[in-house]
Amino acid sequence: MVKILVEGRPGVGKTTAVRALAGLLGDRTVIGFTTREMREGGTRVGFAVDTLDGRHGVLAHVDFPGPPRVGRYGVDLGVMEELALPALRTVPSRPARGPHAPVVLIDELGRMELACPGFQEAVGSLFEAPVDLVATVHVHRDPFTDALKKRADVKVIHLSAANRDALPAELAAALLESR
Repeated sequence: MVKILVEGRPGVGKTTAVRALAGLLGDRTVIGFTTREMREGGTRVGFAVDTLDGRHGVLAHVDFPGPPRVGRYGVDLGVMEELALPALRTVPSRPARGPHAPVVLIDELGRMELACPGFQEAVGSLFEAPVDLVATVHVHRDPFTDALKKRADVKVIHLSAANRDALPAELAAALLESR
């Protein structure tokens, strides 16, 4: 099974890379979610979650009271519970091989998402599951993500401006070979 963490600084293109990867996986069943910035008048005001099966919700916003709060954003943990977790819990518990074998894409393992204890539990289970997985992760130190980065079965790829355009195709090739 392929387990990849794509590590990068904010704004380098992690979400763009995951969305491009999802489009390159052909017949593979793609499970998971991406996040995106919400802007008003050129100013970032929050973050939304978009599941790969088409559902959407506001994860964090400057107008949300929290707790928790991450920077200037209040985080709605209910969005993680209602959207992200159900998408991640559809992963089969037995190895799935073949042209339609699932691939889990998670964007991202960041402070807002990790504030949800159920999310941390689900992600931990996915790293133990017999499924191909690609997740984006922040470069900041965090006990949960640091432990994932140290796993022997996980490949960590640093995303930069130099490799961000080619990386989705490289990841897709590795994932399509693994089935």
